[in-house]
Amino acid sequence: MASKPKIYQFDEVVKHKDRYDCWLIIHGKVYDVTHFLDEHPGGEEVLVAATEKDATDDFDDVGHSSSAKELMNRYYIGDIDVKSVPPPGKKYTPPPINPPKAINKYYAILAKLLQLLLPLLILGGAFAVRSAIKKD
Repeated sequence: MASKPKIYQFDEVVKHKDRYDCWLIIHGKVYDVTHFLDEHPGGEEVLVAATEKDATDDFDDVGHSSSAKELMNRYYIGDIDVKSVPPPGKKYTPPPINPPKAINKYYAILAKLLQLLLPLLILGGAFAVRSAIKKD
């Protein structure tokens, strides 16, 4: 009995977008083609350019041979959750990175501290300038 393929979210797949870590989405399947880049007849740039989107149209437009399609099985790592893929023509924007709550709390405390200390620092600076001018 074959195990179910891993289902990837689009946000996870698009993180693999360069020559050192390159994943493609073609016909609803996810392929890790990192180790194929040097062998690709069209050059590695073509594959890297097909990341961060559904590359099905790019793949089909070239008219790959049946042996090329068979070779893809070596690089298959799972399926894409099609609901997570942006519609064609819509530019993908990664979700915002939210810092952990502990960091947010730290910055909130720091901001409060600055609100309290800033007037004292300004007053101290003004006093220092006044003292320096008075001596002259």
